Amino acid sequence: MHPLNDPQLIEGLALFEQMVPGGITLDDIPATRQFLAGLNAAMASQVPDIPGVATSDHYAPGSDGAPDVMVRVYQPENRPATLPALLWIHGGGYVLGDVAGDDLKAKGLTLALNCVVASVEYRLAPEHPFPAPLEDCYAALKWLATHADQFGVNKARIAIGGASAGGGLAAGLGLLARDRAEVPVCYQLLIYPMIDDTNVAQADPDVPDAPLWTRASNLLGWRAYLNQEPGSEGVSPYAAPTRAEDVSGLPPTYIGVGTPDLFCDEDIAYAQRLMKAGVPTELHVYADGFHGFDGFAAGSDAAQRFSGEQIRLLSRALHG
Repeated sequence: MHPLNDPQLIEGLALFEQMVPGGITLDDIPATRQFLAGLNAAMASQVPDIPGVATSDHYAPGSDGAPDVMVRVYQPENRPATLPALLWIHGGGYVLGDVAGDDLKAKGLTLALNCVVASVEYRLAPEHPFPAPLEDCYAALKWLATHADQFGVNKARIAIGGASAGGGLAAGLGLLARDRAEVPVCYQLLIYPMIDDTNVAQADPDVPDAPLWTRASNLLGWRAYLNQEPGSEGVSPYAAPTRAEDVSGLPPTYIGVGTPDLFCDEDIAYAQRLMKAGVPTELHVYADGFHGFDGFAAGSDAAQRFSGEQIRLLSRALHG
């Protein structure tokens, strides 16, 4: 594993290892889902709720006859008639997580950005492999734009974003929205996105493992999402955005990742490709920023800077 030097992040990683003995494994996905749901509920119970946010659940029509998609909408209770919006996509390696697990995150974004946040309850792999999760996210995006008047949303100021697999889905959604040309996206916020299905070399003495999200979990997550061997031929660029031949015409982009994160190299490479294609891109790389450090070491200086940068950049994109 990559050695960490930041004492605050070392403490955060130790907290994760204490709360999740043995780390996250995908050998039994239903059991891991149940464990993480309990862990998230326990953590949420120790944190005060965020007042000033109105929450409501809605259902977007699924794409091409697929089931309806639950979308949880967050709005500031004291708001002007029109606000920008952020479509938020939770993480979880394409196989874990739900809207409820990101509830406090979504409320915090609503107030910090003074915007409407729509959080997507997309279907999970392996029960629902690609393209089902991505099509659910697209259905939610299209529904949000269609119902902009109902929620007082400025259709010209809708951003997309997510973390980890949520960042990967947001990157795929950015490509899909560009190509279908039905809903304009003003910005994409990609927080340590999971975007390269070829990054599945297993750990050995010459290939260090990564904290929190390991190489073994990454292989299983990609295999479940793609319903085929990761790294094989025929994988869609909408599933693994690093495979996209053309990344021009995408919305302005933020990519943030840490050096020990398994996704560091793929995220940096994708940011460089965006820059070369003329996409306004912000790339922020954090020393010692292990995967999920902004959650398990939220009070650290690094996490505060990491989150603060995202808020400043996204606020500028949403509000002009």
